[in-house]
Amino acid sequence: MAMIKRALELALEKTKDLKVDPEALAANELRMEGKKAAGLYLDDPASSDLAKKLAACPKERRIHLKTGMVEVLQAQLQLPTNEASLEKLDRLAKGYAALSEGSGLLGGPLGGAMTEKKIAATFQQLEAFLKQYIGDMKQVEQAIRKQWAPKLKEKERQMAARMGPDFRLDPMSDPEFAAFYKQNVGAVRQQYQDALDKAKVDLAAMLGVETK
Repeated sequence: MAMIKRALELALEKTKDLKVDPEALAANELRMEGKKAAGLYLDDPASSDLAKKLAACPKERRIHLKTGMVEVLQAQLQLPTNEASLEKLDRLAKGYAALSEGSGLLGGPLGGAMTEKKIAATFQQLEAFLKQYIGDMKQVEQAIRKQWAPKLKEKERQMAARMGPDFRLDPMSDPEFAAFYKQNVGAVRQQYQDALDKAKVDLAAMLGVETK
């Protein structure tokens, strides 16, 4: 017990001079509030009016609330797995647009209107970009499977000789094929991911928000 008490005393001694920054604390609270509001909006747009909530916040603190909102919207802007994944783009576009009031170089309604148009144009480009991604991924996968078909067929023939004529080899269960597939598909995906990440940063910048 003495050792535990001594360790506690040391810990308290090290932290006694630490001061809580009330401004940083308030900023973080607003950021978390913004995240919550954006999350509610994405679940049900009618349940959370992002523009109204932002306007109700004091102007000098608005950036913290907006940053939290943008971070949640950004997290949902991902490379799609199929066409159905693109359905949320419209909701995301409207979410970003709701945060555009007073943004832009001019500020005020005019600046907000210009920013909203830029956001709409960016999402139009993103929709085409993400559809192209889905198509390219399909083509890459088909090309890989076609290239490896003879080798996989030979492996399947060898395994069938031991396991029986009904044996079928799942390509992804073959380590060599799986590694080649991952390398090539991953390279294409990374190129698209880099472009999407840049678009996220650009969208945030349109709203006056800096993100990582």
